[in-house]
Amino acid sequence: MTLADVPGIATASELQQTVDAIAEWQLPSGMIPWFPGGHADPWNHVEAAMALTLGDRHAEAEKAFQWLVDMQRPDGSWHQYYVEDGVEQDKLDANVIAYVATGVWHRWLCTEDRGFVETMWPVVERAIDWVLELQTPRGEILWARHADGTPWSFALLTGSSSICHSLRCAVALAELLGHERPDWELSAGRLAHVIRHVPDAFSPKHRWAMDWYYPVLTGVVLGDAGRERLAERHAAFVMEGCGVRCVSDRPWVTVAETCEYAMANLAVGNDETARELFRWAQRYRTEDGRYWTGTVFPDEGRFPTGERSTYTASAVILAADALTGASPASGLFTRHDELLPELIDVSDADESVTERD
Repeated sequence: MTLADVPGIATASELQQTVDAIAEWQLPSGMIPWFPGGHADPWNHVEAAMALTLGDRHAEAEKAFQWLVDMQRPDGSWHQYYVEDGVEQDKLDANVIAYVATGVWHRWLCTEDRGFVETMWPVVERAIDWVLELQTPRGEILWARHADGTPWSFALLTGSSSICHSLRCAVALAELLGHERPDWELSAGRLAHVIRHVPDAFSPKHRWAMDWYYPVLTGVVLGDAGRERLAERHAAFVMEGCGVRCVSDRPWVTVAETCEYAMANLAVGNDETARELFRWAQRYRTEDGRYWTGTVFPDEGRFPTGERSTYTASAVILAADALTGASPASGLFTRHDELLPELIDVSDADESVTERD
């Protein structure tokens, strides 16, 4: 895999430096913390492994996936946050757990390493089955369980959107290996239906940018509906020339949200907007190839103070790949229907369930 120039914005060598910076902070165990001495969560850990794959750091990427194998609980889950010597936060977050499927499918698309997929399949299968135990009769997936197994009482739109994408990746992996998982396909279809048509199913998080663009980024709401969704709140979240606010009423932008929103725009054909967003993100790059996590305006202080995170760098690499089309996985978040199985339309079947709830 070779990273490519984003013409006029970032060179391949600059992007490779960013990947190498992620690898530099990986621990001997394979865990990729947000920053040295910080914690890791399996979702951002997987995203960092994806960036390592794109930058030809294959040994480090495989080590990152092995860490997931080593840390997976017998029931298929992972805890929310880990530190070098153990568990920091023992909550079990459904979205975090499902994301392993996205990482494995991404690596398959890049490498076509069937042995890797076969090794990871039991890990993915256990994780997805654990997640789907939290799906409600209506179709949304509850956010998490406490460590004792007690489920949380509500679902989140961002998390459920990401889970829907991960479910499609899991179905793709099942099809690749000759396993039939129609239950996964149906669950993804039901989840997509609720995301599109039952907004009240989710805890209100309208101030957060991810709730706004994630249904588009993850391929649940596309086409005209996707463009309309992005346009509706573009002014509320986008600071011209600076990036995307994490929270609509706070004057700080994050590079990760800016790059993810760039990919969401690519997914609905807003290519120039995507390029401009990615260009803005480069103002937060440091000489060693890392990126400030967040910046507060107008003073341009860093928030969290001094933080340059591996997950931020990973979002930059994924967005660069999406913009250039350099890897076979470059369309995973932007050309969903080309690289993922079709979502089943369960509208008719779910109408009665929606009405009862």
